Amino acid sequence: MSTPATGGQPELTGQVMFYKKPEPLSLERHRNLGVKQISAPFSFLKGSHAVPITVSEFGVVATCYPIIFVGADKTPVAVMGVRQNENEYVDASGQPDPDSYIPAFVRRYPFVFASDPKSDKLLLCVDTEAAMVSSTPDVRFFEGDQASKFTQDAIEFCKEFERQRRATVEFVEMLDKASLFEQKSVAFTPRDAQGNAGQQQKIADYWAISEGGLNALPEGKFQDIRNTGALAAVYAHMVSLMNWQRVIQRTMRRLSKQPAVN
Repeated sequence: MSTPATGGQPELTGQVMFYKKPEPLSLERHRNLGVKQISAPFSFLKGSHAVPITVSEFGVVATCYPIIFVGADKTPVAVMGVRQNENEYVDASGQPDPDSYIPAFVRRYPFVFASDPKSDKLLLCVDTEAAMVSSTPDVRFFEGDQASKFTQDAIEFCKEFERQRRATVEFVEMLDKASLFEQKSVAFTPRDAQGNAGQQQKIADYWAISEGGLNALPEGKFQDIRNTGALAAVYAHMVSLMNWQRVIQRTMRRLSKQPAVN
């Protein structure tokens, strides 16, 4: 992998979750920009009910949220809500639950690495429409003609995230090759302020690691997986599924406080 750059002008393709206008960070375009302190720096998370995580985070994520695998690539995500665009761990003012873990995918914002389609380099990008990005910043992206320490720290954080992201892809591929994924679904029954049950709603269809499949592996294949150190993450995922009830209860409590619609 090439050393990430902080410049360059290629147009980046594709959409990145949370990011409205990611641009390759450059001295020419962003010399006077930086970040300012705002009261709710994670308010952008309120509209996301699931967030991608890396395999190194499974242990701590499992203490807060269900971990499921979604999509054709079986991307692992932390579930933070049972309805699209509703996060039960961020309040109306945009403040996250202080007792719940915030994944690295979220904490790297407003920065992100993106591939340059014209080379093999990764470019450090910044969402110039992020609420904390400002032309009157508390901390600048550049000091003189050089990246500031803040920007250098952001590069290192994103480098580590990229390493963990790739390790996560390898983790999923290993389990998929061993046919350890099974499809599951989860649903809940909402209730109004009077306790009246509504129509059952499906929350999600998702992939999960099969405990039966794991136990049925030939000894040699099981040992191969154990030798990679992956079992801790596998078991963290399995335990995390008990958190579905926690997320559902948060939703039920919130909905019970809303006035009934006649």
